[in-house]
Amino acid sequence: MLVIADVLEMHGTYYMFGAFLCLGRMHMEIKLLRASVDDAKELHAMQIESFKELLEKYQDFDTSPGNESVEKVETRLKQDFTYYYFICTGVRKVGAIRIVDKKEEGINKRISPLFVLPEFQGLGIAQEAIRLCEEIHGSKNWELDTILQESKNCHLYEKMGYQQTGKTEVINERLTLVFYEKIIHDVDFSGKN
Repeated sequence: MLVIADVLEMHGTYYMFGAFLCLGRMHMEIKLLRASVDDAKELHAMQIESFKELLEKYQDFDTSPGNESVEKVETRLKQDFTYYYFICTGVRKVGAIRIVDKKEEGINKRISPLFVLPEFQGLGIAQEAIRLCEEIHGSKNWELDTILQESKNCHLYEKMGYQQTGKTEVINERLTLVFYEKIIHDVDFSGKN
């Protein structure tokens, strides 16, 4: 079991003090808890609930995490390069994030999927989960995709430093995926090119 929490200084409505996300009078400690194959059914149920509204809205039955089988979640959990984490506030599991990290130089790490239960969305939890994963797996070379029509998702990734790659994929007449990348280059301060 892995539990991670750290300090984050943020501007705007949300503030992180130690391992607590504060919103008005509500304080939430955000942690990541590494999931195992034994957690597949719980992860799957949370994933279905979290993506239900988007699946109904976009009808993307072949691509939505909200329509995946528990067997697909189990398969991912068994991959050597997959790291699934429950996103927890205190002791409550409120979402999950999967990181694909092959730990190879020049190969991007990938976020897919990331979800937060509906009643906990919009509280900065996904942002903090991404930040913690970048801390665990390194801040360089990340990629992900999201629904172009979901401007809040796009805004989240862009404020986290992800940039659109220019690649899109039309899934159906309602939904287009947009691809993002976060590349951080080493800075050479030696003056040599």
